[in-house]
Amino acid sequence: MNDDAPLLEVEDLRVYFSINGRDAKAVDGVSLSVREGATLGLAGESGSGKSVTALAILRLVPPPGRFVSGSIRYRGRSLLDLEPAEMRQVRGREIGLVFQEPLSAVNPLFTIGQQIVETKRVQAGLSAREARTEARELLRIVGIPSPERHLSSYPHELSGGMRQRAMTALALAAGPRLLIADEPTTALDVTIQAQVLAQLKRIQEELGMGILFITHDLALLAGTADEIAVMYAGRIVERAPVRPFLQTPLHPYSKDLLKSVDGAVGGGRYWTIPGSIPDPADHPAGCPYHPRCSETFGRCRDEDPATLDLGEGRAVRCWLHS
Repeated sequence: MNDDAPLLEVEDLRVYFSINGRDAKAVDGVSLSVREGATLGLAGESGSGKSVTALAILRLVPPPGRFVSGSIRYRGRSLLDLEPAEMRQVRGREIGLVFQEPLSAVNPLFTIGQQIVETKRVQAGLSAREARTEARELLRIVGIPSPERHLSSYPHELSGGMRQRAMTALALAAGPRLLIADEPTTALDVTIQAQVLAQLKRIQEELGMGILFITHDLALLAGTADEIAVMYAGRIVERAPVRPFLQTPLHPYSKDLLKSVDGAVGGGRYWTIPGSIPDPADHPAGCPYHPRCSETFGRCRDEDPATLDLGEGRAVRCWLHS
């Protein structure tokens, strides 16, 4: 692998779901990359295609979903060309996944320690004693107090924040180079969110992982991501380094997402983007965002803009900048 090459590179990826004879374009020409030791934040509302993109990278798209076109390369290898057995070796061992809901990713019948130890034994070929020692160290790394005691805890015995940390430890057990974190803090209160994010950042610095951090909340990415890609209706509509993005977002959707984070309107209410994401099987003509956009003009309704590369890591898909 070329040292300058991204750890993960997705090019023009399309994943469609056939529903009642129509194609729902869940992922519609997505391109993104994650470098070793860096974090890419993938942001957008629910239904924008973020989670399907994550599942596609791991080749876990459920039926009736299918890959239509594009490429997914990890450390220079095409994941779409791997045999199923080879892909199973990549999942967990090379690419780890942290889900939004920890209880969906851990076995409730086994203790946290048993699950991490088994992963260590299978993936790293360690003895039971060696695996237990490393499991205890992983719990320490993710910030679980009294790790020896909590090795014997069942998932239901842990708080939400502790379960999230335990699931992160399980995802790290095989020593992946890339971690996909799909809405990993959504169910947690603000204080626990901050703790989990801080732990992820520290783990990344310690292990040198690349991270694809998926969220609907741009505020979480301010101190977490190096770059941000904004996704809408299955497409990346803006990409930028985090600081210039937060200072001067270019796409109207990006501006609206940031406004929805900051925009108190009184009475304890917050501003929300009007309308909703279009049906993936029935996108409007022109730019998919134009029915909700306050800056739309004639061309937006008729023609779909291409992605414009602005240099310095910035790109936008919008007629306002073409």
